[in-house]
Amino acid sequence: MRGDLVTLRSALESDVPALVAIRATPEVRRRWRADDLEQDTLESIGEEDLHVLVIEDSGGRVVGAIQWAGEEEPDYRHAGIDVYLDPAVHDRGFGTDAVRTLARHLFDVEGHHRLVIDPAADNHAAIRCYEKVGFRRVGVMRQYERGADGTFHDGLLMDLLASDLR
Repeated sequence: MRGDLVTLRSALESDVPALVAIRATPEVRRRWRADDLEQDTLESIGEEDLHVLVIEDSGGRVVGAIQWAGEEEPDYRHAGIDVYLDPAVHDRGFGTDAVRTLARHLFDVEGHHRLVIDPAADNHAAIRCYEKVGFRRVGVMRQYERGADGTFHDGLLMDLLASDLR
């Protein structure tokens, strides 16, 4: 999948070192924790119901990952997405372009009509990114996720309808 700034392609085992290096940066690790980053990344790529895509810049360098999973129950059908980017490319539009590119694919090719994402409520940069694509705030999920400090933190549920995509 090609966006204006990025290309999304299926993650391969050979991408694991680059993805682990990104996940090991303090900014990303704060949100994407695991005891063993390499094993966790490798397992994610191998999950049958999870679609992990690498985000490449125009030069083909891996700058992050975006993933999605679908809820296939007909009465509740939708897809959820998650994304992380190398902090070295923050504030350059790569995240917005990656989210928009995947959203377009999920609507146009996969046939979803609604997408959800659930950033930490204090992750203001991510929330701004998603709002640029058209995601709307649904509500705060209180004490949603355990942080590195062992306490629970709020998450923000956001959704995007096909008609809201910008």
